Amino acid sequence: MQPHPFQPGLSPRQHTTLMALGLLAFMAALMLVADPTLAGTGGSEFNPLYTKLSDWMTGYLGRVVAAVFIIVGLVAGVTRGSVMGFVFGVAAGTGLFLAPNVIDATVSATLPLLA
Repeated sequence: MQPHPFQPGLSPRQHTTLMALGLLAFMAALMLVADPTLAGTGGSEFNPLYTKLSDWMTGYLGRVVAAVFIIVGLVAGVTRGSVMGFVFGVAAGTGLFLAPNVIDATVSATLPLLA
């Protein structure tokens, strides 16, 4: 096996490993010099959009889409001869309808203070 032309004495596999380690070190150095960000401290301009989407998902539009998911899953289950299409349709409809509550509970969750 001939040595790689850029690094005499190294095999192509060793050269690839060396390049990967160099890239990893470079990425680690970039992470050390990056400015910290404060996530979740702003974005109030998106509140009306989130409220609108949440209302759609839990209102009549969400119920219609959930029903469509169930019907399509039922049809897919019948054509395949399996109940899994119906199960996935029910899961998608339920997930769509409950997603705003799950998101709100996850984002606003707090840990109790330990005494």
